[in-house]
Amino acid sequence: MYGKWTLIGSLLVTSLLAGCSNNKPATEAQAPSTAVNLNEPAEIVLFSNSGDSPESFDERFGNALRKKFPNWKITYFQKTKGQSLEELLAANTPIDIYWESVGQFVGGLLKYELQYDMTPLIQANKIDLSQFEPTTIDAMKMISNGKMYGLPVSNNNMALFYNKDIFDRLGVPYPKDGMTWDDVVELNKQLTRSDNGKQYLGFGMSNIHYFRLNSYSLPYVDPKTEKATISDPRWKTIYESAILRPAQLDAFKTSIETRKALPESDALFTKDQTLAMYGYQSYMFVQRDLSSMNWDMVAYPTFKDLPGVGSQSYPTYFSITNISKQKERAMEVIKYLISQEFQMELSKKGIMTVLNDKAVQNAFGQEGYAKDKNLKSVFYNKFAPISPKTLYDAEAEKAFRAPLVPMALNQKDINTGFREVEEGVVKAIADLKK
Repeated sequence: MYGKWTLIGSLLVTSLLAGCSNNKPATEAQAPSTAVNLNEPAEIVLFSNSGDSPESFDERFGNALRKKFPNWKITYFQKTKGQSLEELLAANTPIDIYWESVGQFVGGLLKYELQYDMTPLIQANKIDLSQFEPTTIDAMKMISNGKMYGLPVSNNNMALFYNKDIFDRLGVPYPKDGMTWDDVVELNKQLTRSDNGKQYLGFGMSNIHYFRLNSYSLPYVDPKTEKATISDPRWKTIYESAILRPAQLDAFKTSIETRKALPESDALFTKDQTLAMYGYQSYMFVQRDLSSMNWDMVAYPTFKDLPGVGSQSYPTYFSITNISKQKERAMEVIKYLISQEFQMELSKKGIMTVLNDKAVQNAFGQEGYAKDKNLKSVFYNKFAPISPKTLYDAEAEKAFRAPLVPMALNQKDINTGFREVEEGVVKAIADLKK
């Protein structure tokens, strides 16, 4: 039911939260001209609230864009101190394209009223939306209240990584594609133990991504009522399956007490190598160099009542801003980024395509060091619908995570924890509205 909700309620407060911006209100798209002179010098300015480094941007997008458009200057502003979106807008910086992951999209483009309906440009350029993975388009239409404020360029989902050396040392069979969370809990019992004086934990999870990309597509905040969704009984299943049940082992609890944190750190898996299984976004093998590890990956575990449904997809969208004075050129940039040619190059590097193109999907990671791993597992499950996004999500997420450690240590029962979550979200929304 959540997948059909819109952001109308939350967008009503956009102007309140964007009071510090001095750009124009959102504008409607005009009938575009698709005639673009690629030989005429121009500068296309891009920005993201992600804080992504210029080197990372160039590796994924910038270098390819400069090669494709040699007469255009491609400028990327990284979000840094003194160079925030708010500060750039105050300086009248001509941002043509805003790009961001779906989880942070509303808090950037919409918060600062930069949204522009790209539908006429999409139609004029004969871009077929059916070529994309459906949840990425459905989510953007939901965010845009039926319009299209952006197009997906890269994608991501959740996967289960594992350290083969730990499994071999402890004599436990490797995980497999198609496991449920119950299977993971059982493996965790076999793997959470000490061996030759070294304490191993069976399972850890990036809980931020586990919540954001939950398979039930539950949002933190109901966009209609602007209240926390924590009373939905499926949240109890989410908390218990991958967080509270694994933590019931004594060695697990000792680790949490010692570190004052759940095993949700990359370092436990990649550096310390004391974590046998780690749930993280599937591009971890691109983001982190795992070449020194004996690792592999399997499909993200599923809930018993959602067979074959993995995590939500986590696309990154590129959006033309309403302050851009060269929207047709900006569209040429985005049109290239979603082309089969460029998507194939991304896929070969291990960056998930947004296209429903089997050839592009089959090329996933095949030009990197991980080409012999079980990379096809990222497409094993069906994507869950992307949950609705609101302007309150960042603060609401903190409230959802706040009681995790005391709940895992049985210092707080789940009812008390959930009551505190609800109270935290109420306070966060009230503070933001002020």
